Amino acid sequence: MTRYLLPFALAAAIAFPAMAGATDLPTPPRIIVSGEGEATVAPDLAILTLSVMREAKTARAALDANNDAMAAVIAAMKAAGIKDRDLQTAGIQINPRYNYTNKPDGGQDAELVAYQVTNTLSVRVRDVDKTGEILDKAVSLGVNQGGGIAFTNDNPAVTVTEARKKAVADAEAKAKTLAQAAGVSLGRVLEITDQNIRPAPMPINAKAFDAAAGPAPVQAGENSYNVQVTVTFELK
Repeated sequence: MTRYLLPFALAAAIAFPAMAGATDLPTPPRIIVSGEGEATVAPDLAILTLSVMREAKTARAALDANNDAMAAVIAAMKAAGIKDRDLQTAGIQINPRYNYTNKPDGGQDAELVAYQVTNTLSVRVRDVDKTGEILDKAVSLGVNQGGGIAFTNDNPAVTVTEARKKAVADAEAKAKTLAQAAGVSLGRVLEITDQNIRPAPMPINAKAFDAAAGPAPVQAGENSYNVQVTVTFELK
């Protein structure tokens, strides 16, 4: 029985080193480059953050006054064409306000003098040209604290795709230059990774607007979408 099994054992012993060697193939030469692409587009959406603050002797009175003022602001937003889906309460705060007096022993006495209620509303303005008009109405009706604008795009996919194509083309151009300088040529793409960089919002302080001066001058400008890619090419 042993006489017949021996040839098979020898064949297996010879085959295993060959299989192990197949996994130790050298890594093909490659080059890794980065590329950047940028595409711009006019914003088609403005996001406003509008805050109303009211103060009274009691929290109830302050809240009632704030509710009346914010209700007028919301009604004006709807009259200007803002849909319910584009109006969202971002937060309500109720804070006591104290007056502090110094005592002879170095301490302080705190006297509760009023309550402050702040209601913040987020508004999406889909007609960007009406942003200044809507800001003016909001300030006239009681928006008196904080505020900000962020110009963005409802669906920037087309612009991001354009930036991505430019980034890949930039990476390929760099790789060809480097390969030519090294006396080699590019092969197939082995790996691509990318990172999108969205435009930063442009803050504007609502307190800066004078209700009697007419609509606030607002310039939407352009949004720039940037893409960075890292591409690995095989070298031949």
